[in-house]
Order: sequence, then C-alpha cells, then structure tokens
Amino acid sequence: MKRIDDRPAPVLLLCAQAVVWPGAALVRGEVPSAYALLVAVLVAGPVTAVLALRRSRPVTALVVVAVGCALGAGPLPVGATAVLGTAGVALALWTVATERDAFTTVVCGVSLAVWQLLYGLTLHRLSDRDGLDLVLTALLYAAACGAGMLARRSRSARRASDDLLRRAESERRRLPAVERRRMERELHDVSAHHLTAVVVTAGAALGLRDRRPELADEALRFAVDTGHEVTRALGTLRAPAPSDSGLPAPEERLLGLVDGFRRIGQPVDCAIDPLPEGAVADAAYGIVREALTNVARYAPGAATTVRCRYGDDRTDVVVTSGAPLPGAPAHAADLGGGRGQGILRSRAREAGGTLTTGPTEDGGWEVRAVLPGRMAGAGDRPGARGYRAAQVTAAAGLVLQPLLPVLAIRAEETPTGSDVSAGVLFALLAAAQAVTLLWLRRAPRVAYGALGVLALLWPAAAATGGYTGPVLLPPALGALATCVALASGGPVRAGGGWSRSSPRPLGAPDGQPAQGRGELRERPRRRRSRPLTRPVLLAGAITVHTAAVTTAVLDRGTGAPAWAVATAALAGTAPVMCAAHRVGTLRARRAQATRAERDGRLGALTGEAVRDAWAERRRIADGLETTVLARTAGMVAEAEAGRLEATAERAREALAAMRALLDAVRDGEAGPALRPQPTLQALDLLARQCRAAGREVEIRLTGRVPGRLPAAVDLAAYHAAETVLTTGGEQPATLELDASDGTLTLTATGVPSAAHPAVRERLAARVAALDGALTTGPADTVRLLLPLAPGDGEERER
Repeated sequence: MKRIDDRPAPVLLLCAQAVVWPGAALVRGEVPSAYALLVAVLVAGPVTAVLALRRSRPVTALVVVAVGCALGAGPLPVGATAVLGTAGVALALWTVATERDAFTTVVCGVSLAVWQLLYGLTLHRLSDRDGLDLVLTALLYAAACGAGMLARRSRSARRASDDLLRRAESERRRLPAVERRRMERELHDVSAHHLTAVVVTAGAALGLRDRRPELADEALRFAVDTGHEVTRALGTLRAPAPSDSGLPAPEERLLGLVDGFRRIGQPVDCAIDPLPEGAVADAAYGIVREALTNVARYAPGAATTVRCRYGDDRTDVVVTSGAPLPGAPAHAADLGGGRGQGILRSRAREAGGTLTTGPTEDGGWEVRAVLPGRMAGAGDRPGARGYRAAQVTAAAGLVLQPLLPVLAIRAEETPTGSDVSAGVLFALLAAAQAVTLLWLRRAPRVAYGALGVLALLWPAAAATGGYTGPVLLPPALGALATCVALASGGPVRAGGGWSRSSPRPLGAPDGQPAQGRGELRERPRRRRSRPLTRPVLLAGAITVHTAAVTTAVLDRGTGAPAWAVATAALAGTAPVMCAAHRVGTLRARRAQATRAERDGRLGALTGEAVRDAWAERRRIADGLETTVLARTAGMVAEAEAGRLEATAERAREALAAMRALLDAVRDGEAGPALRPQPTLQALDLLARQCRAAGREVEIRLTGRVPGRLPAAVDLAAYHAAETVLTTGGEQPATLELDASDGTLTLTATGVPSAAHPAVRERLAARVAALDGALTTGPADTVRLLLPLAPGDGEERER
C-alpha cells in the first residue's frame, strides 16, 4: 500500500510564496526593505522546516505554522504570508486529519477557524464587512479536514482489508491443525476420564468382592452408564455443537465433574468461583478433569483439593493431591499414554496462560495453572477521557489567546452597524451545511433535503445582508456542499430492480406468494420507504441549484427575461452536478468492486479452511468407529452380561485403542485430493473460521432439527450458510436452523449483503433443485426453506 510522496510540498509552497511576495513586488518595481525581507525569512524558514517534519508531530506543526504566519502578518506587507498562511496551514491541517483521529481533527479545525475569527476581531474590531474572506478560509479548512479524513478512512479500510485477508489466509492453514489438536485433546480427555473410571471402579470391586459383593453390581451399572456416556461424548466429538448456548454454566460443570469423582470413591474438596463463558472456563474445566483423572489413576483414595479463583488480573486453577495411600492398589497406573502433561500445557497456552506441575512436600502432586483474569483484553484505555479533556482545554486556551490586549499588533477604528452582515449569514449557512454533511450516512434522506433547503437560503442571505460582491458566489458556495455529498457516494442505490426490504419469495410472480412446500407466510410489516436513487437525487440537485442561481441573479437585477436566466443557470448547474454525480458513481463502483473482490477471496479461503478441517474430522471419526467405539460397545455388552473381569478387560482394550488412535491422529494427515464435502456438522468449523477472520457469528439449532437429514438438504443447507456468512460485512451475524411441517428453515440475520442480486442468484441455485423458497427482508435478514422429502430423514447420519 503506497503513499503519495508529498515531501516536496513545503518547498513548493515556499517557492509559490516567493513568487507572490517579493516576486510580484519586484516585477512592479517595488523593492522591499531589508527589515521586511529579514522578517519574511525568519517566518518562512521555520514554517517550511516544520511543514517538512509535520508527519511526526502534526498537531504541533499546525500550531507553529498558524502562529508563525499570524505573527508575521503584522509587520509584513499584504501578501507576504498569503500562501504559507492559507495553503501551508491547510496542508498542516490535512496532515492532522490523515495522521490523527476524527476527534482531534475536528478540535483542531474548529479551534483554528475560531482562533482566526477572534484574531481578526482583535485587529480590526467589529465591522460591517461581508466577511467572505473568513467564510472562504473556513471552507478551505473544512475541505482540508474532509479530504484528510477521507484519505485516512480509505487508508484504514485498505489496511483493514489486507489484514483481514492475511488473517484469513493464516487461519486457513491453521484450522485443520487446530481441529486435529482439538479432536486429539477431546478424545484423550473423554476416553481417558471415563474409561479410567471404569477400570478403577471395576478393580476396586474385584478386590473387595469377598467382603463387599454389592460393589460388583454397582461397578457393572457404572460401566454400563459410563459406556453410554462415552458413546454419546464421542458422538458429540464428531459433531460438536456450533454454539455453547445449551451448556450449563462453567461453575456447574466443574462442580458436576468433582461430584463424579466423589462417586467413584475419590475424596475431593473444592472451592470454585463463578467463571464467565469462554476460553478461560473451557481451559479450567479441561485442566481440572485431566488432573483429577491422573489422581484417580496413580493415587486412588488420596485426599485432593481443587481451587479455582477468578480475579481481576489472573485466574488461578490449582489441583493438589496427597501422597498415595499405603497399600491402596493403583488399578489404572499402567494405562497412561504420556500425553497428559502436554495436553494440560497446550490448554493453558491456548487460553493465554501458563501451567506448572510438580511434587509437593508431603509426597503428593500439584497442578497449578495461571490463566487470564477479569480485566484481560479490556479495550478502554485508562485516561482516554482525561486526554480528550486536555485536548479541549488546550484548544480553548489557544482560541482565547487573541483576546488578550497585549497581542493586538494594530487596530483600526471602523464604524459599526446595527444590521447583520452577509458574512455572518454566510458563515452560519456554511456551518449548517457542514453539520448536515456529517449526518449524510446516518440519515441520507433528511441530509439531502436539508442541503436543498440550505442551498435556497444562500441568495436570501445575500439579499438580507446587502451583499454586493460577485452575484454567483453565494449560490456557488451553496452548491459546494451538494457536490461534496454527490461525489462522496452516499448510501443511495444506483437504481435497479432490487430492494433490501422486499419480502417476496424468489421465483414467485409479483403480487403472488410462492405456493407449495417452500411457502413462507410473512407477517404484515410496516411499509418501508423506498431508498433514494442516484438519478432522482441528481435531478433534484440540478433543480434546486438552478432555482438558487436564478433567484440570485433576478434579485440583483438584470435586463434578461426570467426564462433566459433560468436556461443559462441550468446550462451552468447541470454539468457541475453531473460531474459530481459521476465522481460519486465511479467511487461507489470502485468500492463495490473492491468489496466484491475481497469477499470472493475471503469466501474462498473460508471454504478451503473448512474443507481441510472437515477432512481431518472425518478421518479421525472413521477411526473412532472401528477402535474406541467398537471396544466401548463390547465393554457395555460384557457389563450387561454381568461379567466384571471381562468388563475391566474391555475397558483396558478401549484405552489401548484410544492410544493407538491418538498416535495415528498425530502422525497422519488428510490427503487434499479426497476431501469430503462439508455438511451441517461443519457449522462449528465455519463459525470458528468466521470469528478468526474478525466477524462474530452465532449459530443456533433448535431441538426440532432432526438428527438425520437427506444428503441433498444437508449439503445445500451448509453451502447456503457458507454463502450468507462469507459475503462481506463486519457486523455480528446469527444463523438459526429450525424444522417444522417437513421443512428445514435457515434464517440468517445481520447479513445485509445477502440481499444483493449476485448473492441471491447463488442462493437460488442451492434451493431451486430442492423446490425450496428464498426470501429477503427486513434489510439484514435472509430465509431459506428447504423441504425434507418424506422417508429420507433416516437416509444419512448428520
């Protein structure tokens, strides 16, 4: 991203100033005095040097340039600081707008304009002058601020777009590895925790069956329940929920985990603070689960404490176990795979913390994790409000400086009048137009209407204030704001056949709702006003400003007929407005093409990342079917048959199969040539990739969505979700899936770009083959209705 080289600008301004003065004076034969030349050099030299270094300290440079030119204007002839005092100050103000935030820019621009007004009042006192010089200077400052803020915004948008694509590319490469590590960690945690508990309880029951035979029945029931839980948990591992909305609170999950270990005879004391949802809570749960599993495996019956303290700066998670009890058999001591410590550290590291483990003084073991606390990632900078207050205070001090009598270099006694001058009225109109432009994006209809009314007030202000200058200057100043609005490419559409608020299903004729299985019955909504179109806006601007020019000329008086004046005004106004309209259209098209290119690349990267991660998930899920799940089913069968020793043996075999699968997960990678197509089971991967690219996405599945969907519906629903979530936009989005009356409904909100014709065509291609329906409306909502064919609900497991 290249920046225009403007380093020669201060030297060019100095040369231009030398041409205006003393160059013009020398051409007229007037030789400036040595004193004037010395003062000019003392003013122009530091001002030029400061302008050359303005990017490092833009606000300081602006103050030095403005004050230097103002002090030099007193002893020097008229025009000696004209270029540096106008273009030089505008250049410094433009640099402030490009290098600093909007608040600082507005404070500097307003302070400079007010300071110059008070400086003129101090020198010349109040007068009836038209004040056009002040208005034109203020417009120059406003233009410099606007151009600088636009340049900064464009540069920031380009930088943000490049960062977004770079982050998406990085996440595309990371997502398969992240998914592989997630499945490895979850597979280890689920299998090791549950199956180790079965081995421990079965071993204890076998050792005490002569004295306490009832423990055998309890161990068998526990093995059956745990086997079903392992099957359910591994099924969730293959298709995790895309959101955590259905999970209990982190504190409840931790307390339930502790209760589970207490039920298998492990004495655990706990003190757990409430934790917020997120990475810290997930890491704390995984660390506590792994630590307690290791205690049950290597030191069964040892007293254990769990402490989870959530503070402002840090979250401490500590699991401490006592020394192994003498004579207590460790039935699962030989089942460890050596991965637990690495998984513990990876959990803490991914949450932004650290983890240490080691023996205690009494022969026990301690696991201590330090995770981020309540204030981690706080976005508000301390002292930001005080910094703003300091800026306003400094600006007020500078603005009021010209009112000090000692700084009045010279004064002119001029008569005062009782009427309001045209310059004051022009200044008020210019300020009103500037404020209106600030509201252009928030309320375009009101803003354009206000600009039209203000444009018609410029000729009236000239007549009321007794303006005697060029007759076309007031309407031209009024047209300037309208041209800026048209050229900025405001939030209007270029005209065409689409509307973001249209609720009609795709494929239904006008005035007729779509019938059949995919019909969507919209609730009555308040009628929305049509958005402004550029042709209508251009015609209105030409009409208003033609009327303003005609009124100004007729008020001044002319011998030409009114129709001739109106025709000439139209001939002069129309090309100017058309040129501004053309600039706005080109800017809008270029911005749209840039967004489309970015969205296309972002969508391609997201799709590639999800497909690679989905291939990893399917590869591991296929291994689960033939290893851990098969042996877990055998363990349940043995437990139901009442064979306790065989049950313990099947649990050991399942743990061994889990270790073998983990080795295969770590060593193998999915081949890129045979990647399966993602389905709705990959929605969590899609949401994770969107969040990594900077967009918050929430996915909700209601309880009515069947566990099995037809293959065509499953694939079409996923691709539709991918389309609406990767078509641009940074605002949070929500995707909800529901099923009723044989129809799967996919509703996406927070996706205004999904109503664009190109996106609608892509979505239509997904639903057309299934005889579905597509609707858009309100402005940021899109709905897809996909019919579920009768009898296909059992076709394929999601």
